Amino acid sequence: MKSILSFLAFTLRRLLIIPVTLLVVTMALYSFFMSVPAEERAALYLPPNQPRIMTQEKMDNLINRIIAENGLDDPFLQQYGNWASGLLQGDWGYSPTFNAPVLELLQRRTAVTLELAFYALLTLIPLGVISGVISGWRPGSKRDNGFRTTAFIATSIPPFILGMFLLSIFYVGLGWFPPGRTGLLELSLRMSTSTFQPITGFLTIDGLLNGRLDVTTDALRHLALPVFTLALAHWATLGRVTRVAVINETSQSYVMAAKARGLRQRQIVWRHVFRNVLLPALTSSSLSAASLITGVFVVEVVFNYKGLSELVTASLRGYTPDSALAMGFAIYSVLLVLPIMLLLDMLKGLADPRVREVDTVSEGKR
Repeated sequence: MKSILSFLAFTLRRLLIIPVTLLVVTMALYSFFMSVPAEERAALYLPPNQPRIMTQEKMDNLINRIIAENGLDDPFLQQYGNWASGLLQGDWGYSPTFNAPVLELLQRRTAVTLELAFYALLTLIPLGVISGVISGWRPGSKRDNGFRTTAFIATSIPPFILGMFLLSIFYVGLGWFPPGRTGLLELSLRMSTSTFQPITGFLTIDGLLNGRLDVTTDALRHLALPVFTLALAHWATLGRVTRVAVINETSQSYVMAAKARGLRQRQIVWRHVFRNVLLPALTSSSLSAASLITGVFVVEVVFNYKGLSELVTASLRGYTPDSALAMGFAIYSVLLVLPIMLLLDMLKGLADPRVREVDTVSEGKR
C-alpha cells in the first residue's frame, strides 16, 4: 500500500510539472513574437477574405483599428494573458497559407506524425536496451565490437542523408518500400469511405479494425524506411547508454556473489543486472523521445510523409512567414512531447522505487 501511495504521489508531482512547463515555454515563445512591431503583428489579424490591395491610408486605418481592438500595444503580461486565453478556448489563429484555422490543421495531421513516431519508439527502445545489455555483458567480444562499430556509423550519418540513401536502394533500385503514407491504395480508400472508418487515425491499426489487411500491409510498407531512418541514431544512443550501465553493474558485488552461487549467466543478466540498468535506459529513452518528436519532421520531408512537417515547411515557404501556423506548430510540438515524457517518467518510477524516494527527499528539502 505504501508503495502504491508513493507511486501516486510521484505521478501527481510529475503531472503538476506539466502546466508549469507549458507556462514557461509559451511565455518564451510569445516573448519572441512580441519582438515584432505591433504594426506587423496586426497583419496576422486581418480577416481571411480581407482584400490585401487597398490604399495606404485605408490599410493604416485598418491596422490601427486592429491594434486597438486586440490590445497589441498593451503591456506584455496583459497581451500574453489574452493570447493564452485564446489558446485554451481553441483560438490558435488563422493560417492564410492553408486558408484554415491553425488548430484544425494541426489536429488533422497529428495522427500521421504520431504513427511514425510511435513505431520508431516501439522499435528503438526494446532493440536499444537488448543490444546494449548483450554488448555490455561481454565487453571486447565480437558482438561488442560489432555493436560499437554499428552504433558509431548510425550516429555519424545525418537522417536526411540516410533517408535518401535508403530510398535510392530500396525504392528506386528494388521498388520494395515506396515513399509517402499510402500508394495506389489511397484511391481505393477514397472510393470506399463508407466502408472504411478511421477510428484511431493510425492506418496500421484502422486497417485491422476495419478488416482491411491490405490497408495495414500497405501502411507498414510505407512506414518501414522512415521508421528505420528515424530510429537508427536513437537506437545507437540508447544502446551505448545501456552498455555502459551493464559494464558498471558487472563489477558490483551482487553479480560476483551470483556467479559464486553458480547461477547461470542468463539468470544473472535478465533477473538481476537488467532491472538495475532500466533506470538509465529509460532516462535515455525520455531524451530520445523528445528528440525524436522534434526530429521526425526532417524524415517526413525526405519520405514525403505528409504529417505536421508539411505545415511548418509551408508556413515558412512564402514571402511573408505564416506566423500563426509556425507559433501553433511550436506549441503543439511541446504538447506532443510532454505526455510521452510523463509516460516514461511513470515507467521509471515503476521500474525503480528509488526514483520515487529521491524525488520525495528532494521535495522535502525544499
